[in-house]
Amino acid sequence: MAAGVELGFAAAAAGPAGAWRLRSACFPSKVGGRPAWLGEAGLPGPAALRCGRCQQPCAFLLQLYAPLPDRPDAFHRTLFVFACRGAACYRLPGPRGPLCVFRNQLPRRNDTYPAEPPPEEPPPGLAAAAPPLRLGSGAALCRVCGCLGPRVCGSCRRAAYCGPQHQALDWRRGHRRSCGKNAAGESILDAFVETSPTHNMQWKSKKNDDSADAIPEHNEFLFPEYEILIEPEEPEFPADSSVDPNDEQGAVDTSKDPKEQGEIGATGSAGEAFQSLDEETLEAMAKHETEEDKIFQMFKERVAAEPEQIIRYCRGGEGPIWVSSENIPDEKDIPNCSCGAKRIFEFQIMPQLLNHLQVDSLGESIDWGTLVVYTCADNCGGGNEYLEEFIWKQDFSAGSI
Repeated sequence: MAAGVELGFAAAAAGPAGAWRLRSACFPSKVGGRPAWLGEAGLPGPAALRCGRCQQPCAFLLQLYAPLPDRPDAFHRTLFVFACRGAACYRLPGPRGPLCVFRNQLPRRNDTYPAEPPPEEPPPGLAAAAPPLRLGSGAALCRVCGCLGPRVCGSCRRAAYCGPQHQALDWRRGHRRSCGKNAAGESILDAFVETSPTHNMQWKSKKNDDSADAIPEHNEFLFPEYEILIEPEEPEFPADSSVDPNDEQGAVDTSKDPKEQGEIGATGSAGEAFQSLDEETLEAMAKHETEEDKIFQMFKERVAAEPEQIIRYCRGGEGPIWVSSENIPDEKDIPNCSCGAKRIFEFQIMPQLLNHLQVDSLGESIDWGTLVVYTCADNCGGGNEYLEEFIWKQDFSAGSI
């Protein structure tokens, strides 16, 4: 990715060509659906992808293709974020909890992809990309979520799952009707997919379109799928519009509108209730409210030019923009990488993404102010394995929503 802040926007993947661009060999950035794994070895297992609160499997949220041009070992590099589907798990702010993030990278010459860039158009004669049942390395993938599937159906011994929850879900969705119907000598790959020799892509064969056990492109566990389009942030806002939260002279004007000013006189008795509070307490309360107003105002000003942005990316450069003065991590709150190096800011996920995830409900909903991802400053990982990084969840303050 380029220097400076880059913004990500969700775009519908239209038609077979759009879906094709979201497969592994095209090195996509995308939201939802199943992960388009980069490396085929060392995938995070089911235990690593469980929610830190409810212990249920996390769903794939998004991935960003973020190669490092100056690092031959990270010619290809992708960050994968997973999120719990349980709304109650998002009640608390802070580290990990219902979220986790993994990093994977490969050199230009590797055992999975050709050194030349992928084609711009789908190979001829192939209708649409199908969810892979296993990777080229032989690793089986869960039929429901697309993550590592070490568990197999006890009846047909073919369908793979990450755990009992997704095995039960797939059974209810129709595997009970097709389990064991295929010929005993037919492999799962032969039954459902054909593999293109170019860029290790798997495609749904036209002759198998009506297969009784074909994996549906989407299911209720998966988040809706979008391509992420990356563009540089344009400095369209005035250079002096941002307010330094530590600058008392730069405080945002929080004066009331005329209607509110008219109400102040009618609530004089309410002020008497505060007489029991000492001056120091009142001053602290006022300062906190002003600080909160300033930081949230800064956030709104910065995103105003591109309100649909779902990603802000700037590895090691400009830090995140916060939605609140509360629950901003200190340096000590961000653990070092397992290699010993510090972690640095790489990107943040904006609250606008929630509009695309279809998670609103009459009761409790998945929610966040911003999700901030920190990664190893040394970008360790010569073994091509998937390494867990650090994610921090900040919520909006009660006064800003």
